[in-house]
Amino acid sequence: MQPKTTAGGILFLLPILLGATLVTQSACRHGDSNEADEEDKSPAIPVEVATATRGDIFAIYSGTAPIEAFADAQVVAKVGGEVRDIRVEEGDEVTTGQILLRLDGDRLRFEAQQAEANLRKLQRDFQRNRDLKERSLISPGDFEKIQYEMEALEATFRLAELELGYTEIRAPIDGVVSQRFVKLGNTIEVNTPTFQITSLEPLVSYLHVPEREYRRIGIGQNASIAVDALQGVRFEGTVVRVSPVVDPLTGTFKITIEVSDPSRRLKPGMFGRISIVYDKRENALKIPRSAIVQEAGEPSIFVIDDDTAHRRVVHTGYVEAGQIEIVDGLSDGEQFVLVGQTGLREGSKVAVVGSARAESGVVGSDAPASE
Repeated sequence: MQPKTTAGGILFLLPILLGATLVTQSACRHGDSNEADEEDKSPAIPVEVATATRGDIFAIYSGTAPIEAFADAQVVAKVGGEVRDIRVEEGDEVTTGQILLRLDGDRLRFEAQQAEANLRKLQRDFQRNRDLKERSLISPGDFEKIQYEMEALEATFRLAELELGYTEIRAPIDGVVSQRFVKLGNTIEVNTPTFQITSLEPLVSYLHVPEREYRRIGIGQNASIAVDALQGVRFEGTVVRVSPVVDPLTGTFKITIEVSDPSRRLKPGMFGRISIVYDKRENALKIPRSAIVQEAGEPSIFVIDDDTAHRRVVHTGYVEAGQIEIVDGLSDGEQFVLVGQTGLREGSKVAVVGSARAESGVVGSDAPASE
């Protein structure tokens, strides 16, 4: 049996239902208010900010190549003999024509003396026959025969003197003795290597550059070279030659860079990291590259306005020594987030805990960036 509902019962339940509804609505409004308060009371994200600066920025092509000597000569013996005197050692500087060692040369000296004696005898005979020819006492054929013999002996004598001179082995180029292959008392044959002479001024590096850079690289451009063995030291060089052809197998062309180092710290064989400046923009707006955030393939930065971070897409240009050129999207004097931007989103509240000059590229430092 179902209970009967009367009008009085309905009137009795209405106040209870209305009260429950009001309580529920009040509870919902109170919950929303708490959530909003929690959001308002969320701690600001600590960041470090910087202000962009203006200055020159350079477009640079970078590559790696070994350092080589421009001239390198292996000195060989042109005659055989015993090594009697060694004049230089490894590490010594030599000049063109300087005597490096002497061979005994006794046999060649006697041969030269013999050739000289034969030549003098024939020269006297030739003079007597010339007088006879003038008096028509000798036939022209006999006189010419004596003349040819004398010219042949003159050549023999000059050849003997030349070979005797080869017993003094001389430096073919200016440079440094990088290797010595013989010892005192050795008996050597013709074409035996004796020394290696390496020229250290200038040094060169051959860099193979992709063909897409052909329009940008030219003779006379400045280059900077750093080597792993000499940390913190850079050497200045110049592009002196550019190959007129592109290698079809590698798609590269060869350029030659000369570098001068009077201090002799740079050595052939060292591995060089080369940077070539091919363009320059003056008074460019620059910020540290570390401030850039990539999102959806677009470079952007966070700009600070009234303790709030706003994401802004920027157009970038050249990159040099940790600095990047901002072509569009940032104005002079605007502050951007240098450290802490990875945890930000549009509209995030921030607390500035430090600032740095944009050109430093180092947090909290006013020192200029080192390359």
